Amino acid sequence: MSNTSRVLSVNDINGAWAIMPTPAKPGADDWRMTDTVDLDEVARVAEELVKSGVNGILSLGTFGEGASLTWEEKRKVIGTMVETVRGRVPYFCGTTTTNTRDTIQQTKEAYDIGADGTMLGLPMWQICDTKSAVRFYHDVAEAVPDMSIAVYANPEAFKFDFPRPFWAQVADIPQVVTCKYIGVATLYLDLMLTKGKIRFLPIDMDYVPAARIDPENITAFWTSGTNCGPLPALHLRDEVIKAKQTGDWTKATELQNAILHTAQTLMPNGSFKEFSTYNVQLEKARFNAGGWMNAGPARPPYRFDSVPESYLEGARISGQRWAELHKKLSQQGN
Repeated sequence: MSNTSRVLSVNDINGAWAIMPTPAKPGADDWRMTDTVDLDEVARVAEELVKSGVNGILSLGTFGEGASLTWEEKRKVIGTMVETVRGRVPYFCGTTTTNTRDTIQQTKEAYDIGADGTMLGLPMWQICDTKSAVRFYHDVAEAVPDMSIAVYANPEAFKFDFPRPFWAQVADIPQVVTCKYIGVATLYLDLMLTKGKIRFLPIDMDYVPAARIDPENITAFWTSGTNCGPLPALHLRDEVIKAKQTGDWTKATELQNAILHTAQTLMPNGSFKEFSTYNVQLEKARFNAGGWMNAGPARPPYRFDSVPESYLEGARISGQRWAELHKKLSQQGN
């Protein structure tokens, strides 16, 4: 490893952070297939995202199928991403496993390949208590001291509520510079506890209310909609910057509402818990329908044929709506 630290600071985390799926080759939904990743599409999408102007890229999370790829496949994805991005924007890859030692091994290898950080969730088997969860992040940070860490705070995926005592303690880990965050109900209190040491990334659909809660510290968000076309997220980023400067949130709110409209059919019965049961399949169906990229089939055991058709149709409508918004904004720019 290099003696020069690559750890980012909170101030390096700004703007629109796109989360990519892992494009799959035809037939990747069959367990017999051993080499499922469409690396050409990985490279193409990463290049297009960078060229579009996103501020950072994350991959190998939930709908990135980090849990259903082999480590050999994940290594190839990380290598392709690093080679394509070439340091033009920060790149964080998921290295979550079912235990601390495998996570540390994968995080070390990802660092050596050239990733800037890890989007790191908790081990997915036994439910962690707060003490175990905090210790997990301490251990990974100690083992890979030059790797930036984004806490992947998804309570459904990791069976952990990420309570306030957790945030108060992980904020003291220097490598923990950001987090993928869900919701705004507890955001203000979590921001107070972390005292500006962690850059919270709300989802694009919550960015305006989050930025209004704390304009100084909420300067970035995560988005999966970019896989249906990046312009809505990029315009949202820019409108929020303008609103902070002028105090007029009208245009930012209008765009936020348009983005919310694209998501109305994505959550089955309006339930995040139900969505989380089919997260991989619904998001990949959404991206495929958006037409901006080819996400391909979903890998086993999370296959499309396990999802109610009405849920899949809702996801496809969501992708089409985002694509229409992307097209509208593109035409406005001409």
